[in-house]
Amino acid sequence: MTRFAFAHGRHWRECIARLGRPGRGLGFVYFTDVLVNEAREILDALRSRTGVADWVGSVGTGIIATGTEYQDEPAIAAMVADLDAYSIFSGRHPLKGAVPHFALVHADPSAPELPGLVADMASKTSTGFLAGGISSSRSQAVQIAGEVLSGGISGAAFGKNVAIATRLTQGCTAFPGRRRVTECDGNVIFTLDGRPALDVLLETVKGERSQLLVGLPVPRSDTGDYTARNLIGVDPKNRAIAIGEPVEPGAEILFCKRDAAAARADLERILTELKGAAPAPRGALYFSCVARGEHMFGTRGAELQLIERALGEVPLVGFFCNGEISHDRLYGYTGVLTLFQ
Repeated sequence: MTRFAFAHGRHWRECIARLGRPGRGLGFVYFTDVLVNEAREILDALRSRTGVADWVGSVGTGIIATGTEYQDEPAIAAMVADLDAYSIFSGRHPLKGAVPHFALVHADPSAPELPGLVADMASKTSTGFLAGGISSSRSQAVQIAGEVLSGGISGAAFGKNVAIATRLTQGCTAFPGRRRVTECDGNVIFTLDGRPALDVLLETVKGERSQLLVGLPVPRSDTGDYTARNLIGVDPKNRAIAIGEPVEPGAEILFCKRDAAAARADLERILTELKGAAPAPRGALYFSCVARGEHMFGTRGAELQLIERALGEVPLVGFFCNGEISHDRLYGYTGVLTLFQ
């Protein structure tokens, strides 16, 4: 088994030189927003130095590599996957031809109707499955998909003969009990199970006031999966709460809290699953929420070191996202790990 060519570091020209000259395949590149104005120069250099024409990737406020993360500094991580059954797509160049099996995607945080774009893209694959993340940047949010671009959704789609395994890991713990929305207006919930929503919240969390979130259960999930959304406000007068996504009467919600110990345990769980179910990977991609990494795991690189200890020194690149994409929906406070076998 030959592992993919891979390099990362603070000096992008030196990093590109260390990739060597693979000459073919699909390249993945992630760079911090400190370098966003050099994106075109970076892409040109990747092509000329490596001989690889096809690249996809994204800017991030932080980027990810095997066992380490880079935050608030110029840095780049790049990997060349020795693959041929793929197609690069974007809004300018939509997918054509055979229906792909799976797609790796990057999305613009300002894109209108982004949940719908993600679901539509998932419907164009035979599995209905995507993995990826929403670009994060303190300046321009750019993507790479054969060119430097912004807006919409882009990435690479893969045929069935590309062996891929992917898992999602949560960063929250749910309090016991699901609650049914009985009165609401958009993202403002007035009653749960016929009672004032704020009263139900306070009774459920029992004094736990920090890092509270709301979980929206994923329909037809057999694993209890949910998408975490922010609890963005409370109305003591009307005993209402406001959350980060509109809901309808009859919807179920969970109350959750960010939990570093639970995040670590759940990451270890998916790593155990992947090791037990899949051959040793040739390369990997990891998309983690901007609220994870050092902020959740305590020290810089701790999250990535857990992955490295489980998988070994497998080439791994990725970035810290404004939201994560798994299956056909958007998540928050999660990590999405994808292995190429």
